[in-house]
Amino acid sequence: MENLPDKIEKATSASVAIDGASIKSIRETKKLTQLYVANVVGVTTDTISRWENNRYPTIKRDNAEKLALALEVSLDEILRRESVAPAEEPPQVELPLPPKKSRRRVALMAVAIAALVGLGAYFILARAAAPAVAERWLPHYCAPGQLMPVQITVTRRDNTRGGLIVKEKLPSGWRLVNATPPAASAKSPSEEVRWLIAGGSGAVKISYVVQVPTDAPLNSQAQLKGTILVHSGGSNRAAVIGGSGKVGIAPFHWADGNGDGRIDDSEIMPAYYVTEEMKGLGLDWATIEAIWSGRGYTWNRERNAFEVVK
Repeated sequence: MENLPDKIEKATSASVAIDGASIKSIRETKKLTQLYVANVVGVTTDTISRWENNRYPTIKRDNAEKLALALEVSLDEILRRESVAPAEEPPQVELPLPPKKSRRRVALMAVAIAALVGLGAYFILARAAAPAVAERWLPHYCAPGQLMPVQITVTRRDNTRGGLIVKEKLPSGWRLVNATPPAASAKSPSEEVRWLIAGGSGAVKISYVVQVPTDAPLNSQAQLKGTILVHSGGSNRAAVIGGSGKVGIAPFHWADGNGDGRIDDSEIMPAYYVTEEMKGLGLDWATIEAIWSGRGYTWNRERNAFEVVK
């Protein structure tokens, strides 16, 4: 017996025909689980299974758009394509060329039209600004084996009712320790971490803590890369996360912004605010405060710990 939501979905007029085989193929190629896709769309895994098996090939357009967002493709890529017989090509008739002056006039008109089209396209693109932007903050330094805070601020410029996906690529060997809001997926230390952000307007902050590998080479740099995927205007838009992206691997505490071996008065307050915002994610405020109260610190690589100089 069909579920009531499925009956309602089949009866709605704002529906589209989806291709279950394409949906399943895209999902498996991208190594996405049915549970992950179901969470993005807001349905059950049974519903995703029925869609992939063409049990209900016609679904609400809103759900189809969310499904495309979850699969990170355009809506057209999951719609069923109907085969249409090609129309018979009409016979070609050769027209006489206009006089040279007329051809010159036509060419000038074509240039003018192209300029107007380009100007119109510029204003259209200017108005169609990205519906959401993201900026990342991370410290200048972090020592091997230590925990490091990262924050991403997503600013939604309009009411993104379809929601968005934030994807963060960690350096190889790095481990996600904790995050708020909780990550939707984090398969392994070297794979992407993903968050689902509900639709709405205003700013949303993602805070997470990662652990740098103990064998990370000193005096090197690590790169974090991320994108946001927003569903807007019937299509999916991807944008690179801006802000900081590189962190130096050095024998310095992450709160030591200038790497001078101590945490001074100008550095303690920013560290306090970050630690407060990320309370419960594993950051060690006691060590930060002890370093600030002392004369500085040293880093003991054998113990993977900071030692306060009193």
